[in-house]
Amino acid sequence: MCDIAGVLNNGRLVELVLARDIIGLRPLFFAHTGAGFAFASERRALEAMGYPHPIELDPRTLLRYNITEDRVRFTKRDFFSVVPEITDAKAEIKAKLLTLLRASISELIPRRSGEKFAVLFSGGLDSTLIAYLCKEIMTVRDFECYTVAVEEPGMKEAEDLSYAKRIAEDLGLSLKIRKLNIEEVESYLREVIPVIDDTGGVKISVAVPLYAACEMAKEAGIKTVLYGLGAEDLFAGYEQYKRVKKEDLNRACLSGLSRMHERDLYRDYMIAKAHGISLLAPFLATDLVEYAMRIPAIHKLCDDRNKAKAVATDKLILREIARDLGLEEAASRKKRAVQYGANVVKAIEKLAKRKGYRYTRDYLRTFYKSRDIKLGCLFSSGKDSAYALWLMQNASYQVECLINIKSRNPESFMFHTPAVELVTLQAAAMGLPLITKETEGEKEKELEDLRAAFRDAKAIHGIEGVISGVLWSKYQKERIERIAGEENLKVFSPLWHINQETELRLVVSLFEVIFTGIAAYGLDRSWLGRRITVADVDRLVELSQKKVKINIAGEGGEFESLVLDGPPSLFKKKQKLVIVESEIVEEDANTARLLVKKADLISRE
Repeated sequence: MCDIAGVLNNGRLVELVLARDIIGLRPLFFAHTGAGFAFASERRALEAMGYPHPIELDPRTLLRYNITEDRVRFTKRDFFSVVPEITDAKAEIKAKLLTLLRASISELIPRRSGEKFAVLFSGGLDSTLIAYLCKEIMTVRDFECYTVAVEEPGMKEAEDLSYAKRIAEDLGLSLKIRKLNIEEVESYLREVIPVIDDTGGVKISVAVPLYAACEMAKEAGIKTVLYGLGAEDLFAGYEQYKRVKKEDLNRACLSGLSRMHERDLYRDYMIAKAHGISLLAPFLATDLVEYAMRIPAIHKLCDDRNKAKAVATDKLILREIARDLGLEEAASRKKRAVQYGANVVKAIEKLAKRKGYRYTRDYLRTFYKSRDIKLGCLFSSGKDSAYALWLMQNASYQVECLINIKSRNPESFMFHTPAVELVTLQAAAMGLPLITKETEGEKEKELEDLRAAFRDAKAIHGIEGVISGVLWSKYQKERIERIAGEENLKVFSPLWHINQETELRLVVSLFEVIFTGIAAYGLDRSWLGRRITVADVDRLVELSQKKVKINIAGEGGEFESLVLDGPPSLFKKKQKLVIVESEIVEEDANTARLLVKKADLISRE
């Protein structure tokens, strides 16, 4: 589901075009550095090729790589829409949805005679619908249902297991069960965490039963497994959607769907691939998604959100379809995430406590030694440090704090100076502690202030390494590495030797960035204080190719940047920075600064 096309000129390949399926069912990573351009379906493949920090291509972005010019360009692709809202009667909507789901399942199940497949089965609404329709579609019973749950003395029977057994018996489904004890859960953690390249507690607790189920399929010689991923975002099944205004519900669901490739799909793909399994999600068929996103909110969430807690108030239209099919127990069951329904979270908490860990996150990191390191991020408030921080967090590194050096010397070769006072607000929006040191900005002496900041971060937050956003400046990189090395800190520079134009294009697509200082021919005050766009990057490229060249990444001091907002995974507090009052001070036509007099954080919602 990744498309790769080539453009020929006189029989010679001159351009590569890369695109994923629009939801992101299959991953695609790329790297563009001084060493060249490369892409692969797995992050680790590029790492093995000498590209230590590959970038995941957003499913809603088309990448064009011009081989002759060694340039990458990105084009935004249209995603699904929530308009026009469907105005059909509810009975017609139910009939259409059921038709689409049947068609999706029919398309996904194996066609070869005698080839078995499996359904991941929790006894919940989504998996029961899939299993029921599979049985209805198949003329003979040639599929199995798999349930995985933790069973340990002192624990109640897993809710998923109880429901799965009862409903499978009622429907005459072939149910295979794998019960895990707590020691087996720990054994799975050793296998799962390196496979999914992640140490996040939620992802891991979902991954363990999925891994065990795929293992069951492999042992049975089954190659195709169906599961219910997607229904929660299509029909407002997650708890977060209950806090959204009815008129905004479908847009919120669309936003959730747009993040599924980061939240769920890469994890699931890697687990399935490790077992040679094709893991398929019937709810994510394109035409079904297209239709479901336009179903009125009234058919997804109950208007009376204050109903008794025992009553399921989400995914209403799916629940009605299930009832129409006679699946009353599954239709009435409240949403229960697999990590809780299968008792996996309880097992991990017990294991962490048994090993002497206060927090499960610290216990889980011990299974991924290369990520089991506490980091501080050398943070300037600008684009490069923000992007470096985001890349490292996305790669499952644990960032404990931001480290900011506030230089009184606007000509400092080491440290960014405009608007650094706003780092406090950025740190608050990210939910990260901040270590700040002031320096006079005198050459070399400012390194001792950097050393003091590193020592504070070690003493207060226990950091063992630092993240740097340096791109090509040997001057900065060597000095940071020298001071860090003397303080026994590792240095991670995920942007080192990245193609500068590509980096800037990625930054403006991910972050809301403004310029706070300019000092280069071709730039003027009109560049300050407004969001930098792809069109601006194109203009900078033109300027970089003229006689009086500028560094397109701004590493020569051509401009300074400020990040106002970015991905929710980084700006965790759902807040963004806004400039309330500012003034532009000009030295000449091509040199100016934005003086921020007042700034604040506002809610994104």
